[in-house]
Amino acid sequence: MGKLSRREFLRLALATGTAAGAANLGMGSIAQALAATPALPPVIWLQGQSCSGCSVSVLNATYPDIAQVITQVISLKYHMTVMAGTGDASTQAIDETLAKKKGQIVLVTEGSMPAGNEHFCTIGQRNGKSIAYKDLVLEVARASQAAISVGACATYGGIPAAKGNLTKSGSTAAWFKQNNVNIPVINVAGCPPHPDWMVGTIAHYLFYGVPELDSSGRPKIFYPDTHENCERYSYFQAQKFAKDYGDPQCLYELGCKGPISHCDVMKRGWNGATNSCITCGGPCIGCTEPTFPDHDGVGLRGVVMNDRFQVKMA
Repeated sequence: MGKLSRREFLRLALATGTAAGAANLGMGSIAQALAATPALPPVIWLQGQSCSGCSVSVLNATYPDIAQVITQVISLKYHMTVMAGTGDASTQAIDETLAKKKGQIVLVTEGSMPAGNEHFCTIGQRNGKSIAYKDLVLEVARASQAAISVGACATYGGIPAAKGNLTKSGSTAAWFKQNNVNIPVINVAGCPPHPDWMVGTIAHYLFYGVPELDSSGRPKIFYPDTHENCERYSYFQAQKFAKDYGDPQCLYELGCKGPISHCDVMKRGWNGATNSCITCGGPCIGCTEPTFPDHDGVGLRGVVMNDRFQVKMA
């Protein structure tokens, strides 16, 4: 398979579970095209204040699977969760990549940025001294062509930046701005993000450069308005709200953040398009939004502005 046109890429990436397996077929075609791309950009994947849930999510990628991604799509130079090397050997892998591949690197950050103190998060040692995560990210970023922030913590601060933020955690992009690092930053939000969003964003960047981003820095292709695609949207319009989690009606009054959220999970689904948050009866928690998890300013249940009616803040 040769290089896809951007129109073909968007069509395949947007393939959804409207027909059985459609989403998988779409990402499979993208995988084939990526395998035909000779250049394997060096990737350094750094994890700050995180639970590694984003890495676990991408390890569950199936079309292509993670083995294909790291051997045929990218040249993964550092990722503490999956690499074999430890200690000095792993740190040396970063140093060698910085020395030999400056300007070619794609930096991936996972986890929030603890700006408060260098000891809040460290990665390895140099000359017997711990390397502060916040300093290492800047060092790698200044040798990189672009950065992809994956997960709620890296994109907007996430749970570490919630109320009671003792480590002064924040996003990768905010840290770059504070330290005058001027490279493109793509936010692949979610707690965790869907594997397709991560692989698809990397694919788009390799093929065409930075994808079209929304006002929160997310690729528009994967982060449309969630609410209008909800299977319970007709209940919302009719103002029929569930009283308990087992009820079939709209989950808004049980705390669902669907009205303020953006992603394509309602069409793409999880686990091979077999399920989604709402399908299994769980209200959306708004994990792709900059306000997650506190959602300050949107009320306990969110704010809904609709051309038919308005639901007031809680």
